[in-house]
Amino acid sequence: MGKQTHVLAIPCPAQGHVTPLLKLSNYIASHGIKVTFVNTEFIHAKIIAAMPVHESDRSGITLTSIPDGLEHNDDRKDFIKCWNSIQSVMPLYLTDLIEKINRSNADEQITCVIADASIGWILEVADKLGIKKLVFLPAGPAGSAFLHNNIPKLIETGLIDCYGNLTRNEQISLSDDIPPWNNMEFPWSFPGDLKTQKHFLECFLTVKRAVDSVDLLLCNTCYELDKSSCDLITNILPIGPLITNNHAENSASSGSFWPEDTACLSWLDRQQVGSVVYVAFGSIAVISQQQFDELALGLELSARPFLWVVRADLANGSGAVYPSGFLDRVADQGKIVEWAPQEKVLAHPSIPVS
Repeated sequence: MGKQTHVLAIPCPAQGHVTPLLKLSNYIASHGIKVTFVNTEFIHAKIIAAMPVHESDRSGITLTSIPDGLEHNDDRKDFIKCWNSIQSVMPLYLTDLIEKINRSNADEQITCVIADASIGWILEVADKLGIKKLVFLPAGPAGSAFLHNNIPKLIETGLIDCYGNLTRNEQISLSDDIPPWNNMEFPWSFPGDLKTQKHFLECFLTVKRAVDSVDLLLCNTCYELDKSSCDLITNILPIGPLITNNHAENSASSGSFWPEDTACLSWLDRQQVGSVVYVAFGSIAVISQQQFDELALGLELSARPFLWVVRADLANGSGAVYPSGFLDRVADQGKIVEWAPQEKVLAHPSIPVS
């Protein structure tokens, strides 16, 4: 056998980043390319625990992990603490992993590293080891276009302060074809917490440096959907939208952090077309108990069928407490699950509103 092309993919440790990069990895593997997919140990354990038994065959993809530098019981919702830790320790651990892989099989050495744009600093490892590198953008290109074209100018002219807020009461425009941005719409906006927002701004500046350092920025979009933004980024390669397809049937897990409750699909089958309100807040958001109560009562008062995804830590970071009698009153109206197969839910004909 000759040498095997071997790609190492490493996402930002968040659900909305892991899933699309894993879909891209599945597609790459379907073309006979070996893929090693690297999560943090904490995220890796969650994915393996949530993975259905029938997905244990991960032909072409190896799921592995490196430490994030935090203790098991540390609060990983503390963004600054988590980010500082992974930025400090992950480059060394990734270097060790790549060198170990390359020593183990001379015919399957890592030939390319694909890193999520959010952790673009990790590509310094590829530079040091002389490995080809690519950046992956899991979302649309507008934010990257803004970073690429506007941030240096905004900082230089003093139009934004050290927290990333506009110093004047105006909006910022990328082009005549793209709606202008205000403070609340900036990619780094974090209302009510300037310390975290400043940290987000610094992270986005590292994203810009990573994007500028590679020949290609792989973006989860298609040119026809985002022509105006794509035209502003010279090194962009639209490869999306990355959605579930036949390439993933016998490959790695979808990357879900929680077991997907597929029973909700049969419940949706019993609902009328275009009738169900779908409510989901992703893997990170935490709301107060008061907000949770208001949302629950609002769904009840809507008198519409609803599918509500309620993570165990959604309300105040702990178990949800529903309003008195709520579950009994909505037993025939709604379906509540801890995690849902979101692509299948959004594609279901009963879902018009989300």
